[in-house]
Amino acid sequence: MLTLSLLGSLLLTTQAAEAPEPAPAPALETRFMTMALDCVQREYPNKISHVLASDADARTPRELHPAFYGCFDWHSSVHGHWLLVRLLRTMPDSALTQAATAALDANLTPENIAGELAYFDAEGRAAFERPYGLAWLLQLGSELREWDDPRAARWREAIAPLEQTVSDRYRSWLPNLAYPIRIGTHNQSAFALGLGLDWAREAGDAGLEALIVSKALEFHAQDRNCPIGYEPSGEDFLSPCLMEADLMRRVMPPAEYADWLQGFLPDIPLDGASDWLTPGIVLDASDGKLVHLDGVNLSRAWALEGIASALPDADPRRASLLAAAAVHTDVGTQSVNGEDYAGGHWLASFATYLVTGRGVEAPAWRELPE
Repeated sequence: MLTLSLLGSLLLTTQAAEAPEPAPAPALETRFMTMALDCVQREYPNKISHVLASDADARTPRELHPAFYGCFDWHSSVHGHWLLVRLLRTMPDSALTQAATAALDANLTPENIAGELAYFDAEGRAAFERPYGLAWLLQLGSELREWDDPRAARWREAIAPLEQTVSDRYRSWLPNLAYPIRIGTHNQSAFALGLGLDWAREAGDAGLEALIVSKALEFHAQDRNCPIGYEPSGEDFLSPCLMEADLMRRVMPPAEYADWLQGFLPDIPLDGASDWLTPGIVLDASDGKLVHLDGVNLSRAWALEGIASALPDADPRRASLLAAAAVHTDVGTQSVNGEDYAGGHWLASFATYLVTGRGVEAPAWRELPE
C-alpha cells in the first residue's frame, strides 16, 4: 500500500504534466528498477512468439534472442531495458545504478544484437513483434539518443543496426496497412505510430516521419465520437480512443487538434470532474490476460496527460483530463508491486513511462518541410 505522502507526490507529478524532466519518488524508482532487474536476465518462464520452419528452429529463448531473452517475452524484455535506461537517466544517483548498468552492458553488446538481427533476417519473420515490440525498440533507441552519457553512447552504437532494421519494418509495413488497428492490445496501430513518430523525429528520419504523419491523418483525421464508454475491453492494456488522441496531438497543429478533439471525444467534462472515466478493475492479478487492465490504467493516465499538454492553458477540458489522469495514476501505480510475475514482468515499464513524464516529452506537433 502506498503511503499518503507518496500518493501526494504522485498527484503532484500528474498535475504538473508539462513540467520538464519530472522524476518519480525514490521509493517508486527503486521498486520499478528492481522489477526490471528481476526480469531482463530471467529466461524462464518464457512465451516465445516464434514460427518454426524446421526442427532447427526449436531453440531456447537465449539462443533465439541473445539480448532480449528475459521478461517472459521479447517486447517486455525490450521495454524492460528501456526502463533501466530511463531511470538511469532520470535518477542518476540510484542505489541500483551499478546493477542496472551491468545488466545493460551484459545484454546490449554488438554480438548479442547481431544475434537479434539474425533472427529478424530469417525467412518468415517479417511480421515478428509488429507493431508493439518494434515500437518499444524504437523508444529504447530514442531514449539512448537523447541521453548524453558514455554508457548511452555505447548501448546506442550496439543497437543501431537493429534500430535500422526496425525502422525499415515500419517503412515496409505502413504503405500496405489499409486500415487502422483499433484494439486495446499489442497490435494497436495508434500506439505504435506514436512511438515510431517520436523516434523518427529524434533520429532525424524525415522520410519515416512524413510517412507516419500521413498515415495517421489518413486513418484518423475524420474520426468522430469515439465510443470511449465501451472501454475497457476485458483484456485491454491500451485505450483505443485515448491512444488515438495521444497520437493525433503529435500530428496536428494545436488549434486544429483542439477542434478535432471536440469532435472525437465530445463528452470530456468542463468542470474538472474525474469520474467521467473509471479505472479498470483486475479481479485476478495472476491471470496474464486479466492483469492487462492494470496496464490500461497506467497508459490511460499518460495519454490523458499528453492530450492535456496539447491544449491551451485556458481550455476548460484540461482540468478534467488531468483529474482523470490523477485517479488512474493512483490506481495504476498501486498495482505495480511485483507480487505476481504475470504483471511484474511488464507493468513497471508502463509505470515508469507515466511517472517520469515520458509521454509529455514527445513533441505535440511540428511543421514538416516542403
